[in-house]
Amino acid sequence: MGYQTEFNSVCKFKNAQELYELMEYGRGKMVKQGFRVFPTGQKVIAYTPDNAAVAIVKIVGCIAEINFQGEEVTEVEMELIRRLNDEESRIQTNLAYEMFFGEHSTNG
Repeated sequence: MGYQTEFNSVCKFKNAQELYELMEYGRGKMVKQGFRVFPTGQKVIAYTPDNAAVAIVKIVGCIAEINFQGEEVTEVEMELIRRLNDEESRIQTNLAYEMFFGEHSTNG
């Protein structure tokens, strides 16, 4: 058992429904496997399941627990600050591939 620290600038969704709820309602929750530390109070870039930057969000809560199935999970609550425009999204996506996600072919 141990905590894994997330990159301070990355909030990557694995579940499209969780991302949709955040973008639609302005608040949302993301569930991650394992115990993780997310920087509560910090603004971060949110990424889609296919690694595209889409928004700036603020982490408002982070709870790590063992669920009823005995799995270690972390629930991250956030609020939408604003959506990124096309240029911001392209730049942030390219930077994230260089820094976090690995090699990526760019079109510009």
